[in-house]
Amino acid sequence: MYLHLGQNVMVRHQDVIGVFDLDNTTWSFRTRRFLEQAEREGRVITVGNDLPRSFVLTQEGDGPPAVYITALSCAALSARAGRYSFES
Repeated sequence: MYLHLGQNVMVRHQDVIGVFDLDNTTWSFRTRRFLEQAEREGRVITVGNDLPRSFVLTQEGDGPPAVYITALSCAALSARAGRYSFES
């Protein structure tokens, strides 16, 4: 199954590590540092042009994690994810 992140971008449920609220998590220095490094390494994908509200951390296979920044809230993404089972 897939999780729709907006703007026709979808990721596989099994690749999702976590969904994080940008307002709450960017208070942490470590989170800001992680996001800045991911940006420098080209691992950040911005979904749409609206105000970002959350980010989704994914990892496909053995590659480095990717960060999807989306205008959807954590609650909206959680509701979408809750419709399906994360089990294969």
